[in-house]
Amino acid sequence: MDAYNNTYAANDSMTMEEYSFLHHATAGLSHNQVQTFMLVYNSRRKNPGDILLATLLGFLGVAGIQRFMTGQFVLGFLYLVTGGFFGIGTIVDLFRYKSIVNDYNRHLAYECYHIARANN
Repeated sequence: MDAYNNTYAANDSMTMEEYSFLHHATAGLSHNQVQTFMLVYNSRRKNPGDILLATLLGFLGVAGIQRFMTGQFVLGFLYLVTGGFFGIGTIVDLFRYKSIVNDYNRHLAYECYHIARANN
């Protein structure tokens, strides 16, 4: 059981909410599958601090980087072309950056779950 918990402890930037979600998401997986899950998840997950910095770049004229980083390419392009919807979208993203990251990471967790299940 200690090795199981150490798999989650490898990432110190993980919030309790994310830790709890991942613990429930991997409940039916074997130890090897959990290790595969966490290996893939940790390599692809987004850190809220990185998304916040990318959002702040929108005020320097490069809006939408945070949307590109989270796989929202159409919205990222619209932000880039319109200057973050004339700054309003960038301001909104400043307040929502944690939920943007949580949505991305939850979607990623579902993908990683299927990868881990396929890896017997």
